[in-house]
Amino acid sequence: MTKRLQRCALAVPATSTHFFEKAARGAADSIFLDLEDAIAPARKAQARTEAIRALNEIDWGLKLLSVRVNGLDTAWALEDIVDVARNCPRLDMILLPKTSTAFDVKFVDQILTLIERETKRDKKIGIEVLIETAQGVANVEDIAGSSSRLEAMVFGVGDYTVEMQTQDIVFGRPNSDYSVLSEKNQQGQRHPHVNDQWHFAMARIANACRANGLRPIDGPFTDFSDREGFLSSAWRAKSLGFEGKWAIHPTQIDSANAVFSPSQSELDWAVRIVNLLEEVNSQGRGAVAENGVLIDMAHLKKANLI
Repeated sequence: MTKRLQRCALAVPATSTHFFEKAARGAADSIFLDLEDAIAPARKAQARTEAIRALNEIDWGLKLLSVRVNGLDTAWALEDIVDVARNCPRLDMILLPKTSTAFDVKFVDQILTLIERETKRDKKIGIEVLIETAQGVANVEDIAGSSSRLEAMVFGVGDYTVEMQTQDIVFGRPNSDYSVLSEKNQQGQRHPHVNDQWHFAMARIANACRANGLRPIDGPFTDFSDREGFLSSAWRAKSLGFEGKWAIHPTQIDSANAVFSPSQSELDWAVRIVNLLEEVNSQGRGAVAENGVLIDMAHLKKANLI
């Protein structure tokens, strides 16, 4: 796995050239220039040209840079991939939308391999995929193991919502209709228990990523005016093992960075656990009880990940 920091991936439409410099100076670890959903069909060629120009002319510093190309079922996909990969030495990854099978990734991998041979490119181009179709979720384990170029999988809740034909119109927000009623309490009242309709897809993506050394990244929360809702969505993703989240608006960047960075209490815990187990190990033991909790080598592994 290529180790990269991707706490926040900021979406920037490739035709919104006035945002490029601000994005480059902003706090997002990762930026993707979008040629797909944010671009009208009549402006696809212009968007590709603008993305290539931006990758070559703007100082992006150390940011992780991707281009979201159009899907392989469109007329623009091949030209997107070839032109961007051939002309942009600064490019880090191709973001492939609507990835539904392992073959999708292998196909793009082979194109990139040929372009790298042709251009004698030094830096290998990575791939990150959007899992946003029912078929993609069904095939997620095969997709995760499909290519050595594959670095990350993103849960695309928007198109997945459409595929699943649910009633949601604000993507990323929980749906209160997906709930069950509790038993009656002593006053005869029943209360709704709201569930998470996307838990299955997210958990499966996270597990496939961890089994194959990939980064699981959560997708968009489209109501960018709802900071609390975004934070809740990000904490849910982190709790499932995701290590970053998309920002569709600059106001979401700081929240994503905060959630997916270790807190001071986590850092303090990690230092304490490492010191404690080093002392215990020096005494020939592998575990110790602390305040009624067993601390063993699994905790040491966890502490070293923080």
